Amino acid sequence: MQTTPGQRFRAAVAEEHPLQVVGAINANHALLAKRAGFKAIYLSGGGVAAGSLGLPDLGISGLDDVLTDVRRITDVCDLPLLVDVDTGFGASAFNVARTVKSMIKFGAAAMHIEDQVGAKRCGHRPNKEIVTQAEMVDRIKAAVDARTDDSFVIMARTDALAVEGLEAALDRAEACIEAGADMVFPEAITELEMYARFTDRLNVPVLANITEFGATPLFTTEELAGVDVSLVLYPLSAFRAMNKAAENVYTAIRRDGTQQNVVDTMQTRAELYDRIDYHVYEEHLDALFAKQKKS
Repeated sequence: MQTTPGQRFRAAVAEEHPLQVVGAINANHALLAKRAGFKAIYLSGGGVAAGSLGLPDLGISGLDDVLTDVRRITDVCDLPLLVDVDTGFGASAFNVARTVKSMIKFGAAAMHIEDQVGAKRCGHRPNKEIVTQAEMVDRIKAAVDARTDDSFVIMARTDALAVEGLEAALDRAEACIEAGADMVFPEAITELEMYARFTDRLNVPVLANITEFGATPLFTTEELAGVDVSLVLYPLSAFRAMNKAAENVYTAIRRDGTQQNVVDTMQTRAELYDRIDYHVYEEHLDALFAKQKKS
């Protein structure tokens, strides 16, 4: 019996505690994440902005930008994909509804939508502004109502901790659950005990965003399991490493006039072909050409 992406995501949350969800900046990285043994992957809005568009994560990218990367990933990788949809890509419930329906149509398993204003910022940057709790609840209601697949996961992200404090963030999370949110994502948590406050009070899975160089310490899965966190997100870890490696290679080639000094840091041609099943495709071509020669 075939399962939906949402069903696979929910099953992964139930089977691995906490579920490690690793960011995949593109389809190639999705395949690498699967090869490494991860059971779910993530597409970051900041990753789409910086990686696909070369722009900062300031609400500049749009729905179609994200959908392009979603489709490319889901076309080749069957791991359930959690997608960052920022504030829903528009000011009205109609925009949120369109986003939800598009995510399902393009094969995503889950999405998180946040309570920042339209001119949003990275969740770990200062001077964030959030909408009222009522407006965030309306976003969740619009998302839930628009769902064409009940297994698709609607996750509520709140940035209220940095703006209004812990109690306000807890209140917002609770209100979002009452509105139909399946899971909760409290952003920019600074202490492990804060996660315990969320998991003690809420009756849905809670996600911890363990991003590098941000407000949240790099807690381990063991530490997060101890406060009953259900999902651990590493949104841009591979992307950051990829960028640094690329910079080093470009610098070396320009400086040395050759890539000889950095070849040992590269994925080999054979490794690339293995990771993307190149030879399987080539065998199909060979069989086709052989058949044509006989006819």
